[in-house]
Amino acid sequence: MGNILYIIAVILVITWAVGFIGYQAGGIIHVLLVIAAISVILRIVQRQKVI
Repeated sequence: MGNILYIIAVILVITWAVGFIGYQAGGIIHVLLVIAAISVILRIVQRQKVI
């Protein structure tokens, strides 16, 4: 499950970068970035709880 969150976060960051640089799509791209950042933070927090 953790790997899936990490893959989704990476895909969202790439989508954000392409949208921001290529299309200037507006607010939705920034929402994707926030979701990706939250996913990465959750993964880091969950990893630290296990250790």
